[in-house]
Order: sequence, then structure tokens, then C-alpha cells
Amino acid sequence: MTGGGLTPSPERTPAGRPADFGEFVRREGGNGRLVVQPRMGFGDPARMREGLAAAKSADATTVGTLTLDSYTRVGDLDAVENALREGTDLNGYPIVHHPPDTTAAVLHGLWDAGFPVQVRHGSATPIDIFWAMMRLRLNATEGGPVSYCLPYGRTPLAQAVKNWEGCCKLYARLRDAGVEPHLETFGGCMMGQLCPPSMLVAISFLEAMFFAQHGIRSISLSYAQQTHMGQDREAVAALRRLCAELLPTDNWHVVIYTYMGVYPETTRGAYGLLGSAAELAVATGAERLIVKTAAEARRIPTIHENVLALEYAARAAAGASFAADGSTDTQTYAEARAIVDAVLGLGDDLGSALLTAFRLGYLDVPYCVHPDNAGRVRSHIDAEGRLRWAGTGNLPLRGVAERTAPRKITSYDLMNDLHHVRRKFDAPHRNLGTGSVAELVRR
Repeated sequence: MTGGGLTPSPERTPAGRPADFGEFVRREGGNGRLVVQPRMGFGDPARMREGLAAAKSADATTVGTLTLDSYTRVGDLDAVENALREGTDLNGYPIVHHPPDTTAAVLHGLWDAGFPVQVRHGSATPIDIFWAMMRLRLNATEGGPVSYCLPYGRTPLAQAVKNWEGCCKLYARLRDAGVEPHLETFGGCMMGQLCPPSMLVAISFLEAMFFAQHGIRSISLSYAQQTHMGQDREAVAALRRLCAELLPTDNWHVVIYTYMGVYPETTRGAYGLLGSAAELAVATGAERLIVKTAAEARRIPTIHENVLALEYAARAAAGASFAADGSTDTQTYAEARAIVDAVLGLGDDLGSALLTAFRLGYLDVPYCVHPDNAGRVRSHIDAEGRLRWAGTGNLPLRGVAERTAPRKITSYDLMNDLHHVRRKFDAPHRNLGTGSVAELVRR
């Protein structure tokens, strides 16, 4: 057994574990309340346990995370073995490599009804990861056939769809052991930035439909904070409306990701952006928030920095106001619904429909160079800070959205847009609103 300081537990699934990750989040979050979550992962089991314990003890309503290492994500288990043998630090937890008893010991006494744990990975070929979770009855993870394929490598989309079909069906078998499996779409985070919100909403929703078609009943839908608060609110409202109208399960919630693009370099800017993400989540009724730390622009954050981020987000959420849904007849909803309807109209099988949609260009992600992405669409940030289409390619948006860029997008324009959020939040005159940055940094 690897990892000093850990005692193996005879139980691989703890007494009192949550029957459903989604049920916990829906009970503790939403309607002005917020569950906060780090993206933390360490190769050493003792260090991973320390991180989970710190997240559980944070002054916030939290769920834990086992973020896997990049070698495990791509299935290079020989590289994992070499790194562990040579004492090289991994950038996440190698759940496939460690024996089940090791991971059970990491979780023992921490993972329970009041502290669910989610496995986060990033793999287009995740079958070994799912088997490792099944052995431990770990009942929450995330990903998707599109979102864990296009941005991360060159795995053919058809192979990723087939892989995820099999993994969903396998994961659904947890119910035979009395455990409700939960899957979170990653589709609302495509490329991290500069993807117009309507496409993020559409892909996130379509992946949720894919999960449901293959036996998953507990689902969360992601949306990554973008460049304009008003547009982000429209996007989350559109996502919730689509779920209410079309998703064939009532067991769903929305998770907001703090901005995933070029992050502010200053401490005050980083916390200001995190605070605005918490405000977005509360205002839209989202139940869960994935936090980022003040160290994001420089390095992998420490456990302490993750705890500071969790507690700061919780404070920001407590000071924000939940706003009941107003009109959802927005441009964002109109675009997302047009894309979703076009894809669903391609056939009853969601996997086949997704493949056809990318082949026809009905789904097309700006600046994504994966071979199965048409690459005909472009986006830009307009004068108000909103993300707009600069070129719609073959998207099914004729009469719904047209290109709005005044000129062809150049490399200068692209770089300028990529750094838009950093400049905005690092600006020395910006009012952070929450007023507790200095207090947290001194801790």
C-alpha cells in the first residue's frame, strides 16, 4: 500500500455515505444558498487525504474532490508507475494505479452523508477510471463525450462517444448496489473562454440528455463564467429553462465554474473574479460553485489557498442576493434552443446525433483545433463586454443570430480578448464589492 500515515479501512463504502451526490447539493444549495467545491488533487494519498480533510473543515458548505493526474487522464499508466517509483510529483490523484484499499483509506472518516466526494478527471477514454470508481462505490464524477474530447487531444469524437456510452451504462449499474450514480456535464466549459454562452448552454444540455439516455438519473449541468455578468445570467437562466422543458429527470442542478480563462495576476483581482462567480451562482439559483484560487495565474495552489478560496466564495455568496427568474426569452436562450432543436432533430440516438451535428457544423466550437470540429465559427468580445459571434459558419442560427464583428478577427484581436477579464479585474480602481480580501490573505 502506498502513502505513509494511512490506515486501510475494511470498508470501501463508508456507513452513512450520501445516497446521491445530486440530492445533497440540491438540498444544501440553490435559492440563495451555495455549495462550494475545490478542484484539488495530489498524487500522494496522505496529501490527498489532508486536502479532503481541510475542505471538509472549511467554514463553508463544501463537497470534496479527487482530481486525477494528467497521465491517468490519457491512460498512460506506465508513466504513473514511473513517476511514483521515482518520487516525482503528480498533478493529481492516480486512482487507477492505487489499490482500492489505498483510496478507501484516503476517504475513510471523511466521505460521508455530510461530505460527498466527486472524482474529476478529463478523459475521453475513461473506462479504467470508471471501473476504479465502481470498485469503491464512488458515486459522482464529471465529463462528457464532447467536452472531454474536443479540447483535450486528438481522440476521434466517434470513439469518445462510444467510450462514454459504455461508461454511462456501466456507472448506472451502481444502482444495483443501492448507490445512485451522479454525472456532471463539462459541456458548459468548452475551451474555457471565448465560446459564446449559447453554445456552452447547448452542449452542456445535450450532454445531460446523452447521460439520461444511457441510464443516468442524477445529473448536474455546468456553465463556466464568461465575460459579462448580464449575459452569464441569461445563459444560466436559459440552461435551467431547457432542463425544465426537456430533460427527462427532475434530479438535476446547475454548477457554475469560476472563470477558466487567463486569470487575474493580482490577489485582489483573483478574489474579485471569484466573488463575482459566487454572485452569479446565487443570483441565478445555481446550487454549486467550482472555485479558483489567487494562485491560479502562477502555479498549482496549496491546500491552504484552496481553503481560503472556498471560504471567500462562501462569504461572497452570503452577501449576494437570489433573484427569482425573470423573462428567459433572451437572445442566449433563442440561440441555445435553436442549436438544441437542430441536434435533437437529427435522430433519436444522442450519440449519433452529436456526431452528425459536428459533421454538418451544427455544433462548432470557436478556436478549437480538434480534427472533428469544423472550425468555421469565430467569436469576439463587443464593446459592452459580451461574447458575440463573429462568424456563424453552418450553425443553425440563420435569422436567430448573425455575425456582429465589424471586421475579420485578427491574432491581435484574439489575444486582446483572451486577456480581457484579467485586465478588467486587475485594474487598480476596480471595486471588489465583498471587502474581505485583505482579511483572508492575512490568515
